[in-house]
Amino acid sequence: MGLMAMNLRVPEDLDRRLEKLAAEEHTSKSALLLQGAELVLQRHARRREISGGLDFVMSHDADLLKRLEHA
Repeated sequence: MGLMAMNLRVPEDLDRRLEKLAAEEHTSKSALLLQGAELVLQRHARRREISGGLDFVMSHDADLLKRLEHA
């Protein structure tokens, strides 16, 4: 697995909160930020999956949904 270096400017308040949480969790601020980035990516992937599933249902079951609407 390759690693890439990145500079990140974090507002002071966020940095203090990350520092506190990192100490409580016995981890680094970098590790917390990586976990946060992963959560954001997972959330967006989940939204895309849900949207794709809804699009599929709307296109493949349009007649059924119309009948249910009038039932």
